[in-house]
Amino acid sequence: MLSIVRERSVLVVLLCVTCAPSVWMVAASAEEPVEPDPVVQAEEVVVSATKTPVPASQVTSAVEVITAEDMKKQNIRTVVEALQLAQGVVIFSNGGPGTEANARIRGGSSSQTLVLIDGAIVNSGTLGSYNFANLTTDNIDRVEILRGAQSMLWGSDAMGGVINIVTKRGQGPFAAGGFVEYGSFASLREGGTVSGKQGAVDYSLSLSRWDTSSFSAVNYRRGATERDSYRNWQGSGRIGVDLPHDGRLDFNMRWMNSDKQLDNLSAIAPSDVYGSKLRSQEYVFSGSYEQPITGWWSQKLTLARSQENSLFLPGTLQRNLVTGAFSTPFGSPNETRVLSNRLEWQHNFQVTKLLLLSAGYQFREQQGENDSGLVNSILSSNAGFAQAQFNLWDRVFATAGIRQDSYNVFGDATTYRFTGGYYHKETDTKLRAGYSTGFRAPSMNELFFPNFGNPNLGPEKNQSMDMGVDQYFFSKKLKLTGGFFWNRYRNLIVTTFDPVFCAPFSTFGFCPQQLGDASTKGWEAGLSYTYSSDRPFLKSVILQAQYTNTLTRDLETQSRLPRWPTDQWSVIVSYQPIDPLWITVTGRYVGSRFNTTGDRQNLPAFDVWSLAVTYDVTKQLQAYLRAENLFNEKYEEVASAGTPIRSIFGGLRVTFGGKS
Repeated sequence: MLSIVRERSVLVVLLCVTCAPSVWMVAASAEEPVEPDPVVQAEEVVVSATKTPVPASQVTSAVEVITAEDMKKQNIRTVVEALQLAQGVVIFSNGGPGTEANARIRGGSSSQTLVLIDGAIVNSGTLGSYNFANLTTDNIDRVEILRGAQSMLWGSDAMGGVINIVTKRGQGPFAAGGFVEYGSFASLREGGTVSGKQGAVDYSLSLSRWDTSSFSAVNYRRGATERDSYRNWQGSGRIGVDLPHDGRLDFNMRWMNSDKQLDNLSAIAPSDVYGSKLRSQEYVFSGSYEQPITGWWSQKLTLARSQENSLFLPGTLQRNLVTGAFSTPFGSPNETRVLSNRLEWQHNFQVTKLLLLSAGYQFREQQGENDSGLVNSILSSNAGFAQAQFNLWDRVFATAGIRQDSYNVFGDATTYRFTGGYYHKETDTKLRAGYSTGFRAPSMNELFFPNFGNPNLGPEKNQSMDMGVDQYFFSKKLKLTGGFFWNRYRNLIVTTFDPVFCAPFSTFGFCPQQLGDASTKGWEAGLSYTYSSDRPFLKSVILQAQYTNTLTRDLETQSRLPRWPTDQWSVIVSYQPIDPLWITVTGRYVGSRFNTTGDRQNLPAFDVWSLAVTYDVTKQLQAYLRAENLFNEKYEEVASAGTPIRSIFGGLRVTFGGKS
């Protein structure tokens, strides 16, 4: 059966590519019309890799950028859907829209992936990870994914990588827009935006709502009959002010309000739960002030806060899907409140054209409490970092940096990073390599949760190395990438049953200890190709594909790390036959993996395909269609969690004024 699925996957790719045969036959036809001169576009700039704007061709770290245009073309609703197609990233949903979804990079855990929204750290202080469940793509300009240990620049939680999410910036004359969408699972979405720039002030504001009522959180194929509703309100805004002498003020806000019905997921005995809900409100605020002081000295001050209140309701009744027995769900209503503050002041010194020095200070504070016994606890740190960036003749690039963090709970952590790259302009080839160290501070639950937490825990640590090559052809229309990565994790915090060791912290015998050691390694490959012409029914073809091989090993048990597939790939084919029409096919393959530790609860491989179509009816009106799970694949991302059957969604987008 798996071979049939793989053959089917290959056929889809071939059909999408062969629908535009001229892509491969241009060189063979001497009588074809001459292609128009390509449009010169500004090179993409990456910020998260160095905390300064750097052209993509000069970045010496492994980074991927997903733009708003990419997400719009694929009719993507959530950041989760975008990240599922990214290189080296694994992100699974615990049962459909609104359920928990955490991102992991290159074999690391979700608490080892730092997530920022407009400069605010949104990782939970109690759990350590960030839940992407409610984050839609509304008003998001770009998502930068930085792979490998990045603690030297970003501190704790960045030992696996960084996901940096940036809100759109208003530009041009006033513009307004709106959308409405309806589809499978009684899903209804609607929203609106306004944006523009008036004098020195620019603005971009959005508000949206998403409701669905017919998607079961536990897999309906296991016998679930109750359907779980989901409601999500989301608002965001960015207001900027251009100051004299190239200065700038930026203010950002994002608000998420959700209500999601839950089930009891279990690989052995899942249950339909009636009345169980998770209600949450999340706020993200940030402000920044950038100002050049002299021609060679500039500074940026960032203040940010994220906070979340979530109320868990256990429900009134549950039905075991294996035995059919009814029982009362365990637990009582429990509210969790977390808060994260960040202040950073960075100075950049352009010493010479060849050397840029950066130095900064960061204060970070996390607070958390819940109704199940965790009293208000505080994790805080002060950090200083310094980095040198070298650029020799726009060919040789290097970075070197060091950071010192001082925490109130365990003391100090020192991290560093070295990267280098060489760009051979004559052949359009870039080589890069890097070595870095990282750390993660223990979470509040691991330190202080009543009858469990171990206050003697120290930081997790790792070493990270990668190397890669980027090769361009045909004036950068074709890009091939390849690379190797390696990580070594030490002092990992794991929950163990050890009544003797845990006696001071737990009467149940369970507590966290620093016993874990693990390693991950693998290789990555990618391809992107863009073709455009004035030929009939062949305006443009865009092909993107990536493959990641990840070998993980728990060095204590010699087993694989849970929920990490050895093989994964994705492919995106976009075809524009005429100006107003785009057709995009996406495919995602995830190899077999184990749902839990010790190579237990095997989950089979799966591949899922989707289709997106957009058509510009007029300059102001666009109709779109999205079909998910085209072949009705039967699969589970997490054991017993629900996944969509073949489903279809359609909608309209309308814009007024400038580009919204």
